[in-house]
Amino acid sequence: MRLDGTRVVVTGASRGLGERLANAAAARGARVALVARSAEAIGKLAAELGGDAYPCDLSDATGIERLARAIEADGPVDVLVNNAGIDLAGRLTDVATDDVVQLFNVNLLAPVLLARAMLPAMIERGRGQIVNISSLAGTNAIPGVTAYSASKAGLSHFSAVLRAELRGLPIGVTLVELGPFEGTMIESLRSHAPTRRALERLRRLRLTVDLDVDAVVRAIVGAIERDKRHVRMPARDVAFPLLVESPRRMTEWLLAGVDHQSD
Repeated sequence: MRLDGTRVVVTGASRGLGERLANAAAARGARVALVARSAEAIGKLAAELGGDAYPCDLSDATGIERLARAIEADGPVDVLVNNAGIDLAGRLTDVATDDVVQLFNVNLLAPVLLARAMLPAMIERGRGQIVNISSLAGTNAIPGVTAYSASKAGLSHFSAVLRAELRGLPIGVTLVELGPFEGTMIESLRSHAPTRRALERLRRLRLTVDLDVDAVVRAIVGAIERDKRHVRMPARDVAFPLLVESPRRMTEWLLAGVDHQSD
């Protein structure tokens, strides 16, 4: 899907990867709709990019449909980028219940509900793409990030099943599975000693490397424009998500020819 003339929603757009993606989409001629808790940050960025700002706390599931209606009221959505995410490092028994609930709400429930809210209009218009920003943590079992990893594994599987459900319709689903890159999230994960030691072991084995954010942005934008199903970075870690993906693809092949749309 060419981004020029489209409308692109980016969650978690106040900083980091979300902010970079919003800038890249706008540079390609898209009108961006920015979602984040920080009204000031996304308001300023929206003004700079000629887009729209929608302050929202995605951990509150009751506001998701209202958010989707507000965005659609200002114009049709062509691309939804579910980028917002939070981390939580520490032993599962040591982290607060409220923090676990908030993490799953933002990392998994919000993308599911936003896709659910925006898909009917996309299907009616015969055009659209859902982009889910997941993590290689959803394929690897690293100590100290139990809730975070589970939420990302759920998001990755949701993407695969949603793609199967939409088969035969002109709606794309792109799953982005990323390793670590420099920023506040990776520093938070490294603050927990067992997680830090595990990441250091993987680095010594040359199984992980900090990604260049600009390269990540180029890959994601390119995937949107070419309707690619997957972005997996770094390339040296691609075996992990491929192994996890294999039973999903096997099921897809086994169900080839089955009508996914007629009731």
